[in-house]
Amino acid sequence: MLSPVPTWESLHPLIIHFPIVLLMIAPMFVVGGLLCKECGKWMHVAALCLMIAGMISTFVAVATGGAAAAVAAPTPGVEALLITHARMAQTTQFVFAILTCIYGLLVVVPLLVGRSLSSNVRLAAHGAFVLLFAGSLLLLVGTAHQGGLLVHRHGLHARLGEPAEGGVQQ
Repeated sequence: MLSPVPTWESLHPLIIHFPIVLLMIAPMFVVGGLLCKECGKWMHVAALCLMIAGMISTFVAVATGGAAAAVAAPTPGVEALLITHARMAQTTQFVFAILTCIYGLLVVVPLLVGRSLSSNVRLAAHGAFVLLFAGSLLLLVGTAHQGGLLVHRHGLHARLGEPAEGGVQQ
């Protein structure tokens, strides 16, 4: 019988989709903020909020993934892929934490100072950021692809249900 409350390690398949979606949508708001003069400031704030939520969810995804990996029983060939996926996930987490901080400064400092950047500086800074962020999305997609291979090619799944003897999920 399945537990009505999922275990920490069984949450990974649910949690993992949040950072993927949130971080892929965020740059659309950055671009939207550049295109819409009337709502640009608030589009950039919305982009920052999406980045913050996406970045926080990377921490939860990495934690649940580590817990799921700890109870998994991968075959020797799959173990290397699991290690690669975990390393890529940690790198993704770090990269998006840094990018979120950078964008936070780009958005919040002008709001706190009460002075907007000039149009050219604003366009150049946000444009460069979108390019950097888009390049980093390749890392996110690669990490997700590695996880997809683990599940769909090699059949490695998060364990669901009641803990078995010794606390290992069945």
